[in-house]
Amino acid sequence: MKGLGPNTPIEKRRFLHSILFPTFFSLLIFTIRLVEELEGVSFSHYGVRPLTKEGLWGILFAPLIHGDWDHLYSNLVSMFVLGLALFYFYNKIAYKVFFLIYLLSGMGLWLAARDSWHIGASGMIYGLAGFLSLSGIIRKHIGLIAISFLVIFFYGSLVWGAFPLKVNLPYSWEGHFWGGLAGILLAVLFKNEGPQRPHSPLEDEEDEVDNEGADAYWLKNDIEP
Repeated sequence: MKGLGPNTPIEKRRFLHSILFPTFFSLLIFTIRLVEELEGVSFSHYGVRPLTKEGLWGILFAPLIHGDWDHLYSNLVSMFVLGLALFYFYNKIAYKVFFLIYLLSGMGLWLAARDSWHIGASGMIYGLAGFLSLSGIIRKHIGLIAISFLVIFFYGSLVWGAFPLKVNLPYSWEGHFWGGLAGILLAVLFKNEGPQRPHSPLEDEEDEVDNEGADAYWLKNDIEP
């Protein structure tokens, strides 16, 4: 009997589709940083600056801009891996979740953060990690719970970067906070969309027994005067 294993044509097409957008996004932020390097310019002023008119554009552009190559590399691998996981395991709602994290994290930054230019995709990383670590658990889906635990195992330490545990931090902890919060909220909001926990045969048998018991009760009441 043929099944849908990881080597089937359907799974291969699903994997290739899942890798397209994370690859495109990674190439986009790499290209922007390369243009900055080659032209000797900085796009940091297109980041988020809280509660300013010019800083509003950062909601759209900040995740695409990085201060230097180290900043880019520190985000690139995690962004790609978590994006691939989102688009593979939650393919039906992946675009919706990705772009809502993108917008909500930027809006949170603009509304409440230090008076500075905030740039980088780390808020997206926190948002994707937050969504993936919680979504499988609240769906009670065994396969997705395993993904949640893997994300928690590899990225659980990120939680400390979402709070101002020290003064004058060199990174935007506010971006981490708003990104993570957006991912967690979306995991709850979309818990009934996308992949759902499959029904087990035992649950089906219990439903049949319950239905038979109910039918017998009403049948008995109909017969008795």
